[in-house]
Amino acid sequence: MVLLAAAVCTKAGKAIVSRQFVEMTRTRIEGLLAAFPKLMNTGKQHTFVETDSVRYVYQPLEKLYMVLITTKNSNILEDLETLRLFSRVIPEYCRVLEESEISEHCFDLIFAFDEIVALGYRENVNLAQIRTFTEMDSHEEKVFRAVRETQEREAKAEMRRKAKELQQARRDAERSGKKVPAFGGFGSAGMTSVSSGSIITDTIVEPEKPKITPAPVRPSGPSKALKLGAKGKEVDNFVDKLKSEGETIMPTTGKRGSDVSKALPPPVNVESVHLRVEEKILLTCGRDGGLQNMEVLGMVTLRVTDDKNGRIRLVINNNDNKGLQLQTHPNVDKKLFTAESVIGLKNPEKSFPLNNDVGVLKWRLQTTDESLIPLTINCWPSESGTGCDVNIEYELQEENLELNDVVISIPVPSGVGAPVIGDLDGEYKHDSRRNVLEWCLPVIDANNKTGSLEFSIAGQPNDFFPISVSFVSKRNYCDIQVTKVTHVDGDSSVRFSSETSFVVDKYEIL
Repeated sequence: MVLLAAAVCTKAGKAIVSRQFVEMTRTRIEGLLAAFPKLMNTGKQHTFVETDSVRYVYQPLEKLYMVLITTKNSNILEDLETLRLFSRVIPEYCRVLEESEISEHCFDLIFAFDEIVALGYRENVNLAQIRTFTEMDSHEEKVFRAVRETQEREAKAEMRRKAKELQQARRDAERSGKKVPAFGGFGSAGMTSVSSGSIITDTIVEPEKPKITPAPVRPSGPSKALKLGAKGKEVDNFVDKLKSEGETIMPTTGKRGSDVSKALPPPVNVESVHLRVEEKILLTCGRDGGLQNMEVLGMVTLRVTDDKNGRIRLVINNNDNKGLQLQTHPNVDKKLFTAESVIGLKNPEKSFPLNNDVGVLKWRLQTTDESLIPLTINCWPSESGTGCDVNIEYELQEENLELNDVVISIPVPSGVGAPVIGDLDGEYKHDSRRNVLEWCLPVIDANNKTGSLEFSIAGQPNDFFPISVSFVSKRNYCDIQVTKVTHVDGDSSVRFSSETSFVVDKYEIL
């Protein structure tokens, strides 16, 4: 096999990144890539095309192509295997397969390409080895740094020990009434005869800033010297003391408080009657299937800011068929709610509290029915010769939901490097400090109800659990909504605003 060049190009034949493994001019490679799209037959599915002189082996990467240009006498099977390795390398450095992302990481890709092919011939490497080689992790460098840090610690310890010896010698001399020896930076009559050894002592003692007993020749009264700015220092000490006790100290620059309040955006489209429908879910599943526990807690919160709208009733539309338990506030008329699904006070003459959040209705759903799981996560780790191949997939079972900012966190073993990502829907992020692989999906809805992630890493199947999931949604899980707000007198409608949220309190696959 003789590989002439490896390139990532657009569907129009524009080269984004190209690495030549033999002597070849820029004009030559640009001409070959420009001719490549014209040679493809759209009516047939092939992975290579040929000309009189070269062969193109290619693989589509969304809007781009990964192209290998080889000689015609090369082994097509080896070419295809090499092409697959090249195609797996690119997502390792580029999260999005777009032209701008490829250009941004072009040098990383070229370094990786050089690890795969040398002088036109394939090297016997896999993706994990390529990652290790490009990181250039040196054991000798680590040893050198460890030795240097040890030497620095020993030097600092010796410095402290020497400083203590000098301080003790000075104290002993003062107690016996003898002439205090001059130790360089201590400033005494012996300073005129400072030797080179004393200068070295000064450099050792200075960083420690030891407490020095005043010389007997100095007056015993309190000295006012070096008191410039003492008042400001006392204020700073007082502020530091307050901070250490847990007090929050705001900076005293002009109008800072008003600027902070202006930076907070005011609520948008909030009426004098505002409703919040909030739900949170606690879910625990087994890795082999089976719902151990699922609990959904919901509440409708009312806030009235205008006393004219204090005497109102809320019309509830409950279309839930999951068997949840409803509970109203003690001051709410339960008979009215049971008969007509209307929330109103027991005493119609009273008003709801003003400018307070009042929970008027709450519900609870607890089940072990697997069909009620909103988002199922299926993880299949399988051991291989080099570690574990992990396949994870999700499926949205509640198709009326729209989940936003979904993050599926998979623990990974520490000290084995980054995982090698294969097929991926969405994006991923590897946090090496927390040893977590985060699978990030902006939206999961009925149009995007399934997805999968594949990666390989050294480890055991138990290393990838527990998996945790987080998301937010503007649609609630239990189909309960406030459809209308009316006055107690006359049943006239009242303008109201509402917001709905469905969040995760705990969502784990053990």
